[in-house]
Amino acid sequence: MSREIKVGDSATLKRTFTEADVQNFADLVDDHNRIHLDAEYAAGTPFKQRIVHGMLVGSLFSALLGERLPGHGAIYLGQNLKFKSPVYLDMEVIAKVEVTAIRQDKGIVTMATTCEDNQGKTLVTGEAVLSVPWLRTPSAGD
Repeated sequence: MSREIKVGDSATLKRTFTEADVQNFADLVDDHNRIHLDAEYAAGTPFKQRIVHGMLVGSLFSALLGERLPGHGAIYLGQNLKFKSPVYLDMEVIAKVEVTAIRQDKGIVTMATTCEDNQGKTLVTGEAVLSVPWLRTPSAGD
């Protein structure tokens, strides 16, 4: 893990959510909405099939931010998400985070967060703000 960060740095993660992933997430967070779990019900919705929980898809950003960029020690201060298109079971999702701003004096990093399918269609967009203590430059008064 690099201890240098600059605007434009990015990291990606590919993931395909399975039946087990969706069921485990539903049980973990107690969200058993039928659109995620019941194929017959989902067939009668505008989606025509089951969809993955949006927050399960959004959790890919936590994996990227905590493990890859900025990495260990980074702490979420905020995250917004906009769900643009559904994510279906067994669909490959490519999550990306990209540094858009750095406040070196405060150790604050702002990141664009996006998920696309393997055809480049946007699924989720957002922005994350993180505290990165090891990035902070002490001021003269510290």
